[in-house]
Amino acid sequence: MTSFAVSPCSSTKALTLSVRPPEAVGALPGIWLGSSARSRLWRCTCGILKWSAKAGVEDVVERKGGRASRSVASREVLASDMGAGEEVVSRPLLRARTGEELLSHIRKEAESGKLPADIAKGLEELYYSYQNAVLQSGDPNASEIILSNMAVAFDRMLLDVENPFTFPSHHKAVREPFDYYMFGQNYIRPLIDFRKSYVGNIALFRDMEEKIQQVIVHGHNIVLMSNHQTEADPAVIALLLERSNPQIAENLVFIAGDRVVADTLCKPFSMGRNLICVYSKKHLDDVPELSDMKRRANTRSLKEMALLLKGGSQIIWIAPSGGRDRPDPMTGDWHPAPFDASSVDNMRRLLEHSGVPGHVYPLSLLCYEIMPPPPQVEKQIGERRTISFHGVGLSVAPEMNFTEVTAHCENLEEAKEVFSDILYNSVTQHYDVLKSAIYGFEGLNASNSVVSLSQPWQ
Repeated sequence: MTSFAVSPCSSTKALTLSVRPPEAVGALPGIWLGSSARSRLWRCTCGILKWSAKAGVEDVVERKGGRASRSVASREVLASDMGAGEEVVSRPLLRARTGEELLSHIRKEAESGKLPADIAKGLEELYYSYQNAVLQSGDPNASEIILSNMAVAFDRMLLDVENPFTFPSHHKAVREPFDYYMFGQNYIRPLIDFRKSYVGNIALFRDMEEKIQQVIVHGHNIVLMSNHQTEADPAVIALLLERSNPQIAENLVFIAGDRVVADTLCKPFSMGRNLICVYSKKHLDDVPELSDMKRRANTRSLKEMALLLKGGSQIIWIAPSGGRDRPDPMTGDWHPAPFDASSVDNMRRLLEHSGVPGHVYPLSLLCYEIMPPPPQVEKQIGERRTISFHGVGLSVAPEMNFTEVTAHCENLEEAKEVFSDILYNSVTQHYDVLKSAIYGFEGLNASNSVVSLSQPWQ
């Protein structure tokens, strides 16, 4: 995605499905479902909400801290396990028995004129790229995972071609009758090597949840100033935090650029996230005759965000760079793209003017191997997706207070630049630790006095 944010953290109880970790390197031993998903899981009799023959759902339901926990002996939770009842079962793509059947259906749709040729080509490329990535994981159930997840992905994408979804300025994650959030989680999950993935300073995420859950007048607002690497960033964040911090994982609202709400291959995944939709500065004038419309839309989105913040208990993710990180053209090295000081300051002022206590945290993401962007920024929507299986990282720095860190500045303009630079430098510092852990093969030993790495899913 281009940039994202967070919606109110609800107090809705979640159902924990504890999944037995396989020998495969990509399995995560647990998954959180919202209450709406939980209710469908027990009511659905159509057969789509089923576990594979190897799943073996146990009959014991434990109660821990007010949450229901159900142990499931399954190697993976598939995207098709969170379907939409009879609507999903009746669709032909979900009856496919092989990958070739899936691709054959896509080709027929293109030949009939129902599916644009460029989208059909993109879907076929996506299938093979996803297949190769999941096979890299070594999961013994890779073939089942690939077929299930790609069938649901193709089904949702074709549905959008037939009846395009239009995103409002403030989009709330679509959880029923089809759970797009869980669809996205289950699709990206097999791409993450959890044995080589890390979270930095997990205790700070717990502090955030406590602030959001304040009950005196309003819960506090949180803004995460982050770098941005892939379209899968929202799912990566949620997957790394779903066991330890489910409130944050499910309720983050992302400030999202227009490309992730316009691209057919991306839209179903965006539908499962809470979004404030904006037009990126980088693409504001790509089509000059649309520039005024885009600016008016951005104004509406800012108003929607201001209303959200006034209500409190919001956690918002924003990439002040205005887009995804790109590799250095000379060295090929990846590092966080510089922050735009005006974007940082706009978000800070919205937070301060909400009338609710607000907090700003630097957040660092390292996950570009999962789904890297094109080397250069492209004007055309519909980029080619290259996917791989890899370790990822997420780390948060302590809260940064604007007044405190800019007390020495002589004027407001200088203070804006200084605050933006300090946030960016913190993100870069944490990024380097994650890089040492994952690419330097140091693992948890990469921890230092600033970043304490852990694997909360263990």
